[in-house]
Amino acid sequence: MNRDPRVTLARPDLAARDLEAIVTAAQYADRRRLACAAPAAAIRRDSSPEAEQVDQLLFGEGFDVLDMRDGFAWGQARRDGYVGFVEVSALKPADGAPNMKVSAIRTYAFAEPSIKSRALGPYSLGSLLRIEARQGRFARAAGAGWFVEDHLAPVGAFETDPAAVAERYLGAPYLWGGRESLGLDCSGLTLQAFGACGIALARDTDQQALGGTAVAEGDLRRGDLVFWQGHVAIMLDGAAIIHANAHHMATAKEPLSQTRARYLAAGVGEPTAFRRY
Repeated sequence: MNRDPRVTLARPDLAARDLEAIVTAAQYADRRRLACAAPAAAIRRDSSPEAEQVDQLLFGEGFDVLDMRDGFAWGQARRDGYVGFVEVSALKPADGAPNMKVSAIRTYAFAEPSIKSRALGPYSLGSLLRIEARQGRFARAAGAGWFVEDHLAPVGAFETDPAAVAERYLGAPYLWGGRESLGLDCSGLTLQAFGACGIALARDTDQQALGGTAVAEGDLRRGDLVFWQGHVAIMLDGAAIIHANAHHMATAKEPLSQTRARYLAAGVGEPTAFRRY
């Protein structure tokens, strides 16, 4: 059985011990649970700062590590299962379960419980925090700083409209492999928007197109996903979409018909799927 290498923590020389009866490798090792210590950290295809960014970790998200060398850790993101390399300096021990998350599109932490103190971040929507103290309107997160608590929500509290979450990213720059509010790609936007509503999506467009249920184009409604080869957009209603895209180099709204015509002219072709999660 062929397994998708993007989400399988295995290579010829090393694999996760829990895959020992499933994949063949020269050696097996236990996963070491670490977490993202930076506001955001690139997951790269190779162990080089110049390598392609294929995904991102946000602060507090778990990363299961099998191997460390040359300043990089090779492992698997717990949120979306993606496998790759993260700089060791961006990781920390996973020292307790998060109890809060960032609910604003982006926010700063502060060195002290004061907006006049040194700002840290910014931290993006969905970042996971372990709150260890409160003072006034501020909450202190382990390894980060003091957040204004109005920008936080309990882990397990979810929004109800993925399209509305996506609209909060309007104007955010397009960034290949990105998931943070300062830059994200098409499937990063859908993952973030649906994740804020408690719906877990896979990372890449082809993976996302396999989930949910098929819907007819004539029945499209707010929150449905439209897929092309290598691209995904969220319906805002029966006619308009929002998507992070390389044409605008930003997250933008436009009529589905306009995007469709542009992709046809560019040789991308017609949409390949319409899905409802």
